[in-house]
Amino acid sequence: MVWSITAIIVSYLLGSVSFSFLFGKLMKGIDIRDHGSGNAGATNTLRTLGKGPAILVLALDIAKGVAAVWIGKWLGGDSAWVPALCGISAIIGHNWPVFFRFRGGKGIATAIGVLATLCFLPALYAGIIAILSIFITRYVSLGSLIFVFLTPLFLLILLYPWPLFWSSFIICIFAFWRHRTNITKLIQGKENKLGSSSSKGGNRVV
Repeated sequence: MVWSITAIIVSYLLGSVSFSFLFGKLMKGIDIRDHGSGNAGATNTLRTLGKGPAILVLALDIAKGVAAVWIGKWLGGDSAWVPALCGISAIIGHNWPVFFRFRGGKGIATAIGVLATLCFLPALYAGIIAILSIFITRYVSLGSLIFVFLTPLFLLILLYPWPLFWSSFIICIFAFWRHRTNITKLIQGKENKLGSSSSKGGNRVV
């Protein structure tokens, strides 16, 4: 029990490391949350710092999710819940980082790492559809929401264990809550597309 709680806490602290913020400080001496969309994630890194840093931020944010799940597997014994809870904790850390006054991103990149590690095939199927939707519509936020929405559905269809389904469902709820502004903009046709210029409160995704 102690090791499981330790794993969850460590995963939250790991998730709280905001690579987007750190790259902004290291490269331009800025708080990236005061630029572009105001979001500490890979999409805003792309707009503010360029492709190279954005790719690195995306990879590192995904890696946080992967590492958190493995921490749960190593310290959680045979429990199916501990790795999933560690993954959720990393996403919470990314969204509300203790190191950066609880102003973080929206958790999609970290969620990709978590779900791909917990349930690779459902996440892969959902990811393919999400990527196609981004390619067709150029709405990153829409693709992100499709990914987190479809993953628990594929878990149900493929009869994965219930702890994985409920964990992915919780991740989905987090993502939709964090994207509520984007959802409104999508409905109104005002959401920024990938490659377009961004204003404060725009297409804040990951």
